[in-house]
Amino acid sequence: EGWIEFYDSFKDMFEFFCKNTTIHGTIRLVCSDSNRMKTAFWSLLFLASFGMLYWQFALMFSQYWAYPVVLTMSMHSEPKMFPAITICNLDPYRFELVSEHLVQLDRMAEESIAFLYGINTSASLFHTNERNIHIKDLASIGNLSRSSFKLSQNFSLLRMPDHRSRSGKKHSRVGFRLCDATGGNCFWKTYSSGMDAILEWYRFHYMNIMSQLPVIINISDHEEQIEDMVYSCQYDGEPCRPSDYVHFHHPVFGSCYTFNSKGTDSFWTATKPGIPYGLSLILRAEQKDHIPLLSTVAGVKVMIHNHNQTPFLEHEGFDIRPGIATTIGIQQDEVNRLGGNYGKCTTNGDDVDVKLLYNNSYTLQACLHSCFQHIMVQKCGCGYYYYPLPPGAQYCDYNKQPAWGHCFYQLYSRLRNHHLNCFDQCPKPCRESLYKVSAGTAKWPSVKSQDWVRQALRHQNGYNSTSNRKDIAKVTIFYQQLNYQAVNESPLLSENLLLSSMGSQWSLWFGSSVLSVVEMFELLIDTLVLSLLFCYQRLRSSKS
Repeated sequence: EGWIEFYDSFKDMFEFFCKNTTIHGTIRLVCSDSNRMKTAFWSLLFLASFGMLYWQFALMFSQYWAYPVVLTMSMHSEPKMFPAITICNLDPYRFELVSEHLVQLDRMAEESIAFLYGINTSASLFHTNERNIHIKDLASIGNLSRSSFKLSQNFSLLRMPDHRSRSGKKHSRVGFRLCDATGGNCFWKTYSSGMDAILEWYRFHYMNIMSQLPVIINISDHEEQIEDMVYSCQYDGEPCRPSDYVHFHHPVFGSCYTFNSKGTDSFWTATKPGIPYGLSLILRAEQKDHIPLLSTVAGVKVMIHNHNQTPFLEHEGFDIRPGIATTIGIQQDEVNRLGGNYGKCTTNGDDVDVKLLYNNSYTLQACLHSCFQHIMVQKCGCGYYYYPLPPGAQYCDYNKQPAWGHCFYQLYSRLRNHHLNCFDQCPKPCRESLYKVSAGTAKWPSVKSQDWVRQALRHQNGYNSTSNRKDIAKVTIFYQQLNYQAVNESPLLSENLLLSSMGSQWSLWFGSSVLSVVEMFELLIDTLVLSLLFCYQRLRSSKS
């Protein structure tokens, strides 16, 4: 009894609480007990305020558990590293191992174009005497026989019957037929443009031919020197060095070079904005037409991307026209995502369920490609030629997997329509840099300067072309300004803000503080103790 204050009744306890609590308005419940109308009014008002308070609490907690974010933008200005730049000559190699099959494919394409449009393209389009690339020490790599592969004749290009659109105009489609392993489930891969249909049909056969090559090809003995593609390279007024680029071969975009791929050399630190302080390249834009139907574009492919990132040239980048000087200004934006409960993102890809097939850093595109390739190998029994292979898998070949085309195009359609779970498994990076570009073009070299420009290139770089300004191009890539915009996600309702909002609501409806909440808990405890004492007293009296 020295520790706990006992009351004679619940009424005494309630009166003591109302007269001594710091909660506003409660004293009105007992000071006007002689006026029942006022007592009832203040009781209803107190209950209404109590209900409004906890309704507001429910709204705040529902908003907090939704984990909304707010974007805050800030500007920073400091020296930073120049981005990685990848250039490709749009001129893929003809490897000697598959050169005969590529010649056969060119003839099939020539016959298909003649059948569809009555055009003879043998003189203008196909060049069967082009230099082929020989793979050294091929005999030691597996059992690769030239005669083991045969081009399939089951995928002929055909024109579909004309159909009328809603406007009444006739439209024809061109495509080729794909069937599953049983031959009972077939569909037509058609295009409204005959050009698109021919290119896709050619790429489909090309992938089957290229699957005959070993997965890892050493082209170092016969790769083109960078001087054959880049006549001049300067960064910040200084000539580029051999260590500033890495070379790789793309099956569609040809010989490619990536400048500043790692982003660790201080030589590539950007200290000033403007054209004179950027990367200036004079490029060979002449096409040898090794495989002309893989790409109908003449020029150079350029992509600006982050360091240690695989350049996906089929999805990003832009083309540089021959005979044109192109200036490209870049502006960097940084995006920082919260992750966790506030959104799905990954720091470095280690927590992603998809095993990446690329050796570079994590990107959304690399994850999507890897996810699709894993599903492709699982569902179709082979891998898509343009993506790396998982361990133990092989690239698709319709001599071995006749129905892989049917399987691939259906899977790819599901991926584009977001019906595969790859977009759910592949989150965005929590931190990434984005580059906004703006470009301007002008004829280069001009009519009056082209003679001395060509003479200078011949003298310095062995340039020997006599064409009229259609085989070289100039591109300059520079920072428009060094200040960059950082977009950061922050919680719209943090724990501190939640507590502050709850305190504001409590003060609004009751004009009290945290200690008032403790007083209410004290009232509940006293009520519980008094109830137990009354029950115990009744139990003893009933026994006696």
